[in-house]
Amino acid sequence: MSKRGTLVVVSGFSGAGKGTLMSRLLDKHDHYALSISATTRQPREGEKDGEEYFFISEGEFEQLIKEDKLIEYAKYVCHYYGTPEEYVEKMLNEGKDVILEIEIQGALEVKEKYPETLLLFVVPPSTEELKNRLVMRGTECDEIIDKRIERAVEEAKGMAKYDHILVNDDVEECVDEMDSIIQGEKDKANSHEELIKEIQEDLINYISQ
Repeated sequence: MSKRGTLVVVSGFSGAGKGTLMSRLLDKHDHYALSISATTRQPREGEKDGEEYFFISEGEFEQLIKEDKLIEYAKYVCHYYGTPEEYVEKMLNEGKDVILEIEIQGALEVKEKYPETLLLFVVPPSTEELKNRLVMRGTECDEIIDKRIERAVEEAKGMAKYDHILVNDDVEECVDEMDSIIQGEKDKANSHEELIKEIQEDLINYISQ
């Protein structure tokens, strides 16, 4: 039976390159599964329902909330985003390390429900680079871009609650660092588990003599 996987939350400013990092991480390693979030926003060009997101109506989303079928959810720039619980649990139980790409509010909700969750926060090398990446997307007007940068100012206040901060300057280096951190945490957890088992067995053997 596979050991239960690790739950990892990746957050970061809009435009920090989280999506690109997740794509490369999954390309390079087969032990990860990316949780697909549900959202009420419209698909961007090239996005497909059931791949990047489950694109649903606001009414459908609110029904999921009522039925308690989301691990977390949040409203961000006028749209709902949430994580369906069933898929996450299935992947963890199969031994996959499940990555949730969500905002700070949702990340802290997940951490409260799953204390063992590893929280990673991705940032660009500078604010100027953040603005450049948002502009280069070509998907949003100046007003929305300004709102995203204002939102980043607020999000920055919550970074101290994360386990690790990753600066996404070079994608490949950042992906490798991310994998190293996640697997390092798993190794520590496994070593801890093995040590506990060893101590317990030693105590039992001692009192049975």
